[in-house]
Amino acid sequence: MSAIFGIDFGTSNSALSVNMDGKVKLLDVDRENPISNSLKSILYFVKEEGMAMSYVGYEGVKKYIENEACGRYMQSIKTFLPDTGFEKTSIYGKSYTLEELISIFFKVMKHRGQKIIKQEVSDLVLGRPVIFSEDKGRDKIAQERLSQAAKLAGFKNISFQLEPIAAALAYENSLETGKEQIVLVGDFGAGSSDFTIHKALKKVGTRTRGNHDILAVGGVYIGGDIFDSKIMRKKVAVYYGKNVQVKSMWSDNFFGLSPIVIRKLMQWHLIPQLRLPRTLNSIKELKVKAKFQDKKLLKNLENLINYNYGYLLFQSIEKAKCELSGMDESCIYFNEYDICIDELLSRDEFENIISEKVAVINACISSTLKKANLSSKNIDAVFLTGGSSYIPLIRAIFEKRIGPDKIRSADAFTSVAYGLGLHGRNIE
Repeated sequence: MSAIFGIDFGTSNSALSVNMDGKVKLLDVDRENPISNSLKSILYFVKEEGMAMSYVGYEGVKKYIENEACGRYMQSIKTFLPDTGFEKTSIYGKSYTLEELISIFFKVMKHRGQKIIKQEVSDLVLGRPVIFSEDKGRDKIAQERLSQAAKLAGFKNISFQLEPIAAALAYENSLETGKEQIVLVGDFGAGSSDFTIHKALKKVGTRTRGNHDILAVGGVYIGGDIFDSKIMRKKVAVYYGKNVQVKSMWSDNFFGLSPIVIRKLMQWHLIPQLRLPRTLNSIKELKVKAKFQDKKLLKNLENLINYNYGYLLFQSIEKAKCELSGMDESCIYFNEYDICIDELLSRDEFENIISEKVAVINACISSTLKKANLSSKNIDAVFLTGGSSYIPLIRAIFEKRIGPDKIRSADAFTSVAYGLGLHGRNIE
């Protein structure tokens, strides 16, 4: 039996599907995870018996916790794809390119998938967002890097499909045979929000319809990670010295943490970059000159960096954010290394924090409709997927534009992977 894998490599979660003789199914690539068909997009390196070992997914999280945050923990690796400044990183004395790091994920998924279906697979459909970067050159580099990572993992025949188009195919597959709809698909990932307007029609047979049924695509580089970053800046960063100011010895001017330090503090996956000696020294110098109450805040920052607790801190932020999808208020609670954060966050406050970014998402939806020469009243259904699609402020966009009765939802983590498997029917 011929087989094609479909991989949705996400910023936070990844998933694997297989198309075997026209039949598509999701594969349990992370059986230790409560959501077994979703693989956390994390990579953890630790030294064991003198050797550097790598772990991915839920196993990586467990190893990270067991080793009390020692080792090298990496998440949101996908966000570096368009970053031309990221060439190599050193882990326990060995140099890794970005492609090599991503290939570790693909090798694990390939191996586990082949073990489940009991055969070798060399063909792959990879998902990609509508835009990796506003810069076309960087966008091209990002896709080339993803392709190279797949080749390093052992895949030979690699094709790409836009993630929101894959989600559209997944929705189309759920329709009654012969029923046509104009569907607006919103795919809300951790790194980007992507949209398609799709003429959906489930036909008799196994082959899906082609890209000529896609009326328009659009996307913005705004996702769940940016919302977490916004919460960090507004509610949490103050505990790590964001607002600390000390008087210069040479003038009446005041100074604090550099803009570069603050920017990296707002993004969990960039916090490890603050371990550079010159950065730690600048924080230490600021701490020496700071007032007594501010010294404690800068010490919190040093601990966050040195003990690699950025992941757990941002998990606390994400947990509070997710709870606000069903509650009017939540709490950001983090208690590690002599710091206890217990910050109330209301839904109204959260919506105010992200309102500017949500307005950009709304504008992207408008431009996507314009590309298709359609208005909101022409849309028969809205299909939403991805974690941020549950945020009430985002759902409200579609409820006001299209109507709440037309909104459909699917599994937040696997609908794109399933659609990539469906796309595989067209390339057999």
